Amino acid sequence: MKKLVFTLVASFTIAAGYSQTVEELKAEQAPKKDSIAAIQARVNAIQAKIDGMPGWKKGAFGTIGGSISSFSNWYAQGAPNNNSGNIGFTVNAFANNLQEKYFWRNSANVNLAWVKLDNKDVATDSDKFQGTTDVFQLTSLYGRKLSETFAISTLGEYRTTILNNFNNPGYLDVGVGATWTPIADLVVVIHPLNYNFVFSDNDAVFESSLGAKIVADYTKKIGAVNFKSNLSMFQSYKSGDLSNVTWTNSFGYTLWKMIGVGFDFGLRSNKQEALNYALAQTPATATGFNDVDNKLQSYWMLGLNYSF
Repeated sequence: MKKLVFTLVASFTIAAGYSQTVEELKAEQAPKKDSIAAIQARVNAIQAKIDGMPGWKKGAFGTIGGSISSFSNWYAQGAPNNNSGNIGFTVNAFANNLQEKYFWRNSANVNLAWVKLDNKDVATDSDKFQGTTDVFQLTSLYGRKLSETFAISTLGEYRTTILNNFNNPGYLDVGVGATWTPIADLVVVIHPLNYNFVFSDNDAVFESSLGAKIVADYTKKIGAVNFKSNLSMFQSYKSGDLSNVTWTNSFGYTLWKMIGVGFDFGLRSNKQEALNYALAQTPATATGFNDVDNKLQSYWMLGLNYSF
């Protein structure tokens, strides 16, 4: 009985001592957390001043996604013996020279993906990766400031594919107008005088024309989150059939150091591309702009993200 009482008293004493130790450690930890928060606030304030100073600002982030698989005698599926895989990546990069009286903003967006399905029971089946998603865009914007938010500007924007049919079609927009920057991370370009050069082997479908160009770009980094959204529109003065619009978005969330999760998606409407595709089918599914089914184009990708 004495041993039992002694054991209970000892256990209670140890538990009480441990509880007091934890409470003491928490009490000691609290002011240190406050100190860390204060230090981080001062660091963020200094970084904000650095970001606001004139000069070059550069950065990049991207997404990588992929998978591979192999099946043998998996009879539940249509191709029981196959090797398959897909891989893709996105890179968003910028280099901006921001000065008191002018700015020069440059950006690049690359989104490429490949996929393969090698049916080992079919001798003529391809065992190579085939290009699927294929986006390549370069933009350069120069402006002379009239105020803190408005500038007279000129824009050069080039878009094409690089895995298949490089520069066929390719689009080069060159124009002049105004740029509005209501906040540091949002750039809105309105160029009523813009020429849309279209490069293609099929001159019967693709045609260059004069029109208006509108671009809205928002690039932001908030803590562990990278975000970029770009809307590029061309309205042809000659015909609405020659107009086009592309909207791309990239999200990145850093989980550990510079590695995280990324998600990308894009939308596009381009009647010239739709007609070119329809004419290439056997048999052709359209004869001209009037009967082409201009469906909304889209893509998305989810994978690992790496932020520079």
